[in-house]
Amino acid sequence: MTNGARRRMGVEQRREQLIAVALDLFSHRSPEEVSIDEIAEAAGISRPLVYHYFPGKQSLYEAALRRAADELAARFVEPHEGPLGARLLRVMERFFDFVEEHGPGFSALMRGGPSVGAMEAVGSGRTSAMIDGVRQAAYEQILAHLGVRGPAPRMELVVRSWISLAETTALIWLDSRAIPRGELERQLVHDFAALAAVSAAYDEGMAGVLARVLADEPSDGPFGDLLTRLMALAPQPL
Repeated sequence: MTNGARRRMGVEQRREQLIAVALDLFSHRSPEEVSIDEIAEAAGISRPLVYHYFPGKQSLYEAALRRAADELAARFVEPHEGPLGARLLRVMERFFDFVEEHGPGFSALMRGGPSVGAMEAVGSGRTSAMIDGVRQAAYEQILAHLGVRGPAPRMELVVRSWISLAETTALIWLDSRAIPRGELERQLVHDFAALAAVSAAYDEGMAGVLARVLADEPSDGPFGDLLTRLMALAPQPL
């Protein structure tokens, strides 16, 4: 990058560039392994200039996490059209796209951030707030898909439990990738149906929501696929 190019880049443009560069580096390696020198080299600027825009590695890391958190929350946004099973499957596909694109960065975000020398425990509250923000955004999106406002306790339990399950599943999958990604995406949609069905057995309101959702589901959709699989497990009459 030439000095002329550096001069033409405004303050906000330079900050955005550094955040993008840092996010890319943190996405492919753990934050402990990424140095300010590497970030400066990747951005085509000097180390002192990085510190001109960010007071330290922690602040740059937090800015990159914020960008990642915003992007991850956006993956749960889906038009409210068509059967719910198909919508949730598209959400899970985008969710795992993010997980694959930002492996180590996703792990750091969901596990509460890294311990990077003097950065240890610094900003942990802000990192936790980012994570909570992603979870809350996902929760609100799912409720909107269900057409529910002011959810009852069992509904809240189902949706928040499912979001936590998706998060944990992705973290475990990243460690080994032992199960094909597409199978996990579909299984998580099935998990949502299963959680809702069990809750519906205890709660009339939840049963009503589930009945309304299932009425719009085609036989060849994700929920229909789950029913077919479960019926295949049932003992056959002699």
